[in-house]
Amino acid sequence: MRLLEAFRNIFAVPDLRKRVLFTFGLLAVYRIGSHIPTPGLDAKAFEEFFRSNAGGLLGFLDIFSGGALRRLSVFALGITPYITASIILQLLTVVWPYLEKLSKEGELGRRKITQYTRYGTVLLSLIQGSGIALWLWSTTAPSGARLVHGDLGKAAFVAMAILTLTTGTAFVMWLGEQITERGIGNGISAIIFAGIVATFPTAVWQSVQQIIRGQQSLIVMAILTIFMLGVIAAIVFVERAQRRIPVQYAKRVVGRRIYGGQNTYLPLRVNTGGVIPIIFAVSIIQFPQYMASAFESDFMKRIAEQLAVGQPLYNLMYMAGIIFFCYFYISIIFNPNDTAENMRKYGGFIPGIRPGKATSEYIDSVLTRITLIGAIYLVVVALIPEFLLMGFKVQGIPFIGAWLDTHLPAFITQGLGVTFYFGGTSTLIVVGVAMDTIQQVESQLVMRNYEGFLKKGRIRGRRG
Repeated sequence: MRLLEAFRNIFAVPDLRKRVLFTFGLLAVYRIGSHIPTPGLDAKAFEEFFRSNAGGLLGFLDIFSGGALRRLSVFALGITPYITASIILQLLTVVWPYLEKLSKEGELGRRKITQYTRYGTVLLSLIQGSGIALWLWSTTAPSGARLVHGDLGKAAFVAMAILTLTTGTAFVMWLGEQITERGIGNGISAIIFAGIVATFPTAVWQSVQQIIRGQQSLIVMAILTIFMLGVIAAIVFVERAQRRIPVQYAKRVVGRRIYGGQNTYLPLRVNTGGVIPIIFAVSIIQFPQYMASAFESDFMKRIAEQLAVGQPLYNLMYMAGIIFFCYFYISIIFNPNDTAENMRKYGGFIPGIRPGKATSEYIDSVLTRITLIGAIYLVVVALIPEFLLMGFKVQGIPFIGAWLDTHLPAFITQGLGVTFYFGGTSTLIVVGVAMDTIQQVESQLVMRNYEGFLKKGRIRGRRG
């Protein structure tokens, strides 16, 4: 009843109701655009090709596009170029003094960086659109049918596909910015959330059909459902987990007022990078496959085969990439030296630790340990879908691969054939975005003297 009352309160506040309806309206526009196909594409031939490759990287990426990649719609690139451009700008802010100066100039600098991010998004969309267009022109379905209608010339199709995909990405970027400014929650996250959630009903229906046809046991599916709920609970727990370092502030007398003297804490999140390390790792692994599709090279094709989903080299690089980018990202967004210096300026200190360099080293050591825990957590979450779908292809391991393939259980080497992503990166994004959005809605309700979703306490998001 309290939950229903909270939802009723959302629509009782005019400003909040307007924001929520605006958000839903733009998300509906995004979902409609995900069903508009790219001109010149043979939909049946591409569907045939996609089905034959759905168990690999294409199927994984299709989860994040909400089915737009399966249909190669005008929104097939989705918001990925914008995310990549944003991350690149964050990295350049550390190494390029001009961007570092802009980041410290407040609202004006933030707008300038946002403008550069938009330019980067268009540039990346042009590059990715060119690669996809050339790949579509040279690829055929398993039946031998071409993916592009025969009455189109190469130059005409490539130019039209690049223009369509780039314009679609730019429009999705605009939708995200409008949701952030006039809706509720972060617009980019909301679009990714909508794309992933849109695939859930189809995945559930496929699982039900497997049970009806006898392809999957009801008991196994029940166990997997319980396992999925456990993964969601674990994600919620870790995303909210913090290491709180106690901080004390000495009393200071300024004029006739006394400042400080209170005890507080420095919160360090276990998973500070969120899903960004996974996105970075996937982008790096995708690069050889893009190169193999763009250039006719046997060497690049062999590398792309070794980096296919489920292969040992893929899993190894995936794990190493996630761990590396966890540490790399935290080193960019959090500087222990600046934190220790700010604490010292305002009379703050960690009990038992000397101010200055000793405090910086202590914060850095704590951050290093909890980041390792967060990295291992992301590795486990990211590899769950691959394991459930196709298992781990141990045949490619040198010397012992054949022996492992013979002696290990079939569910390890072949997977469980589950078509639904129980856990994994998609659930990590969905749970995280849902937590952040609910926290913002509840904050709006409490600010206007309405009751939130809980009678006691508050719902905390990932940064709450």
